[in-house]
Amino acid sequence: MSQLQILEEIRSKAASRKKTIVLPESHDDRVLSAAAELINKNISHVVTIGNDEEIHSNAEKLGVNLNGVRIVNPEKSEKLSDFTNIFFNLRKHKGITIEQARETMKDKLFFGAMMVKEGMADASVGGSASPTADVLRAAIQCVGMPEGISIVSSLFLMIFPQRVFSFADCAVVPDPDVSQLADIAISTADNHKKLTGEEPYVAMLSFSTKGSAKHELIDKVVEATNVVKNKRPDLNIDGELQFDAAIIDSVGQKKAPGSPVAGRANVLIFPDLQAGNIGYKIAQRLGGAAAVGPIVQGLKKPLFDLSRGCSVEDIVNTASIAALMAE
Repeated sequence: MSQLQILEEIRSKAASRKKTIVLPESHDDRVLSAAAELINKNISHVVTIGNDEEIHSNAEKLGVNLNGVRIVNPEKSEKLSDFTNIFFNLRKHKGITIEQARETMKDKLFFGAMMVKEGMADASVGGSASPTADVLRAAIQCVGMPEGISIVSSLFLMIFPQRVFSFADCAVVPDPDVSQLADIAISTADNHKKLTGEEPYVAMLSFSTKGSAKHELIDKVVEATNVVKNKRPDLNIDGELQFDAAIIDSVGQKKAPGSPVAGRANVLIFPDLQAGNIGYKIAQRLGGAAAVGPIVQGLKKPLFDLSRGCSVEDIVNTASIAALMAE
């Protein structure tokens, strides 16, 4: 299946769900164009954050029709006071004052994140005009992580002509410990199913298969696999597995006979960021895979980060993925 077919399928599924997506960075022309496209193609409801007059003026200059896009100005919003109090209570243990909480809530990223937290929107997509650190700060401080998940991470959908894989973590966590590696596997498995509809088969990758080598680096992978099995006995997971044993049936049968995953893995969990980043780029550049992501995961609700070099299509596609990952 081609990247185009996968993305068309994701957009179609998103359209059937009619979720509400916040695009907070209304000062970015690409965001306004993406907001209009999401509405025109009936993919989602859209909220953008900022000054009404400025947004409509910029849209007119761009020739963009924002009919159907809801605009919320934090400065004038009746929710500013409520959001201020909620954020103050979330962060008062860090020494924040009520005045600082109010100023924070006037920030577009934070206001959009709080809309998601409070159920006024299903997901937020930002970062086209903001550093990743700012996007994730708003997400973690407002929405936070679900119980039982210890880390915010990312996945890439790697699309080959015949198969689709989820690779993680290839962009966020440099050296996850056992607990974090287990949580990355759980998040990725759940999101693979949401995005592709496939049952996840999770391979915990290493340079060893089922004890063929001994090293403390392998021990981490084995321990993380056992943590996942205890936390989520419903998941198909095995490790440690070498890459070839994970994805090639004949190799998997030889190296890991009886494994429920070997030879059929579609979720590949790398032991650290060096391996993950190298791995996805080899698959992309030499293997010809289309890489969709990074897709932020590990939050209670989807708040995604864009590259500042993103296109309008990137924003639309990311918003569509966010719609699929929303509850």
